[in-house]
Amino acid sequence: MPVAKGTTIDPVRTRAAILEAAIPVLYERGLDGIGVAELCAGIGVSKETLYRHFGTKDGLVRAVLEARSERTTRWLTESVAAASDPAEQLAAVFDTLQQWYDEPVFRGCAMVNAAAQHHVDPVRAITARHLDGYLALLTGIAARAGATDPHVLGRQLLMLVEGATVVAQHHGAADAGDHARRAALTLLAAAGAS
Repeated sequence: MPVAKGTTIDPVRTRAAILEAAIPVLYERGLDGIGVAELCAGIGVSKETLYRHFGTKDGLVRAVLEARSERTTRWLTESVAAASDPAEQLAAVFDTLQQWYDEPVFRGCAMVNAAAQHHVDPVRAITARHLDGYLALLTGIAARAGATDPHVLGRQLLMLVEGATVVAQHHGAADAGDHARRAALTLLAAAGAS
């Protein structure tokens, strides 16, 4: 991130720019698929700048995962908010996921991929918080639908979300979200929802 002569360095903006540049690279290549030197060269920063803003590559990885989790959760929450009733809200979750699966750069869930690559507490904690966000969203839909046990239904729906994401990543994205949506709506209808 070269700075033009005569301008001042804004640490917050620099950190945000590094993060924004690193997110797609680490998602595409995987956390272990690129070394610090290559990552820095690819995003246009020195190792010193990266370390100054994130401490280590692991610090950058944690920041990338947290940013990606926030974006994904916000994206799904906005999709749900745009739908009127619980069945439409649940359908919106899977329709939105299918759009993601259809993207050429789709590589699966960054959180689950990270947890599989790094069995360390900080990454596992970020992944758990990410899944908790999904669970809260899905349990909320189940509760609004009048499900007899919204917590159980929320967990079942979470399994469909994550299962569809894994299937889309490893077995083809063509209709994973569509199949999961149909299964989710069947569960919603059978769960005592009014």
